[in-house]
Amino acid sequence: MSLILHDYELDADAYKVRLLLSVLGVAYEKVPVNVHPGREQRSPAYRRLNPLGALPILVDGDLVLYEAEAILAYVALRHDPVETWLPQQAAAFAAVTQWLIFAARELAAATAARLHHMLEAPGDPIALDKAARAAFRIMEDHLTKRELAGAKWFVGDEPTLADLALFPSIALSRDFGIDHDEYPALRRWMRRVRAIPGFVTMPGIPDYH
Repeated sequence: MSLILHDYELDADAYKVRLLLSVLGVAYEKVPVNVHPGREQRSPAYRRLNPLGALPILVDGDLVLYEAEAILAYVALRHDPVETWLPQQAAAFAAVTQWLIFAARELAAATAARLHHMLEAPGDPIALDKAARAAFRIMEDHLTKRELAGAKWFVGDEPTLADLALFPSIALSRDFGIDHDEYPALRRWMRRVRAIPGFVTMPGIPDYH
């Protein structure tokens, strides 16, 4: 077993990586990190692995990777020989990449809103809530159009990294007061994500989707 994931059970970005490793059936060693209250991820030892002082961190031999979306791409390229999760056809690859960037950038507000609510992390809750809802509305509108065209996933005919990267923020958004009934297309999609073989959950994700 060469893969080591430095992980925090309640971290949404770490969960993305656990989810992909599970659906691909990839064995790995999980190293729990004392994020709260210990802030271990910001210790000198962890900053040597990730100077940003954040999780997740994936170690594969001499290779050290951080940023969840980069880790997802690496794991898919290395462990998915049929290229389902990160398709290599140019248009599909670009579309998946767009949503990976969206997950890292636009959905950062949802992550921050949840951390503010749960752990009293710094942030303006009103501004974060507004930004999170705006991002979810973009996702809802995209998926509504896709469903009208007979599609079930954010890109292509099968689930991809786009779906796994986008799932945690909306699935965990009840932690900071967002009602999933506001997003019917996303509710249906979350139910489909939960049915992916190998799906694993985390605390805070409802069972009813």
